[in-house]
Amino acid sequence: MSARHKKQRNLFTHHQKLSKITLAVAGVTVIVPAAVAAGITTSGASAGSSPSRLAMAGPPAGARTATGRPHPGIPLTDAARREVGSLGVHRVRAQRAAERAADRRAVRRAAAQAAAAAAPSPAASASSPGSTGAAPQPSGSPQKIAAAMLGSYGWSSSQFGCLVSLWNLESGWDVYAANPSSGAYGIPQALPGSKMASAGPDWQSDAATQIRWGLGYIKSLYGSPCGAWAHERAAG
Repeated sequence: MSARHKKQRNLFTHHQKLSKITLAVAGVTVIVPAAVAAGITTSGASAGSSPSRLAMAGPPAGARTATGRPHPGIPLTDAARREVGSLGVHRVRAQRAAERAADRRAVRRAAAQAAAAAAPSPAASASSPGSTGAAPQPSGSPQKIAAAMLGSYGWSSSQFGCLVSLWNLESGWDVYAANPSSGAYGIPQALPGSKMASAGPDWQSDAATQIRWGLGYIKSLYGSPCGAWAHERAAG
């Protein structure tokens, strides 16, 4: 075997041992599968090509540009096609992982902004240090207090006339009205009067507390003041 053929055989064996070979193709360093590089080197050596002439001959089959993409117009070998496909899968997975991380960061930013918006401002807290969130207590005559409370029970002002007629008959709207025979007490004539303690501890003397209890009692039993008044007239 001539020295030239021995050199070709040794070079071919060397390329087969390597999984990948780095070549300078058209001034660009690329990495190609060993089988592809070996085929290129053997064909170039058999034609008497030097390494510099091989680099100037153009990219081999399956070669990639500096961006890692297959060189346009060059057919890929099976080995090169598998490698390119593997690189594409890794690139897609990396891109999706980056997108998921960006989505998680966006969700955390949105949650932080929502929490900041929901937090009370220091100015608002300072402006109402003694506020308890309770609704203002109605004031005035017992009938004005009752008229102001109707809406909180879901009733319109049309129910007020029936309520006036009902409690005119029961107590004359007297906070201290007491029935000596039955023990009923107050504006709504609660029986016994101590039932109104569920509406407030001042049930014996406060008109608003008595009216609040009385309206709740009417709603639970008759549905509305007019319903209670109709029952009162029917029962005599």
